Amino acid sequence: MPTYDPNNIFAKILRGELPCYKVYEDDKVFAFLDIMPRAPGHTLVLPKAPARNLLDIAPGDLAAVAAAAQKVAKAAMTAFNSDGITVQQFNEGAGGQVVFHLHVHVIPRKAGVPMKPPASEKEKPEILAEQAKALAAALQSG
Repeated sequence: MPTYDPNNIFAKILRGELPCYKVYEDDKVFAFLDIMPRAPGHTLVLPKAPARNLLDIAPGDLAAVAAAAQKVAKAAMTAFNSDGITVQQFNEGAGGQVVFHLHVHVIPRKAGVPMKPPASEKEKPEILAEQAKALAAALQSG
């Protein structure tokens, strides 16, 4: 299996070298909005540890990502008045992975509304900022 590349885009976001719309952070996990969301509130949850994907992450770091993804999903149900949540996670190119730093997609869903195709449309910064604010507030309240 290929090794972890510390210059991937998510590693740069974690180091503060690239901007993002952060919604959650703790000692092991960082979560931010996808700038090309498949639905409003589409969030990426990733470990701070350098892990290429599910195949090489330490079990404790994976557990922290799973717990944070659940927190984000619960908050997204409230913040976006969602009817459900889609959770996706891809491993290696053949498995659909595009950025090679482990990440979980948490996508709020409305009944009867299809998701946009992956990486199809960049969202406006002001909309992402407002969505990040709403989701971060829902996460803080509980």
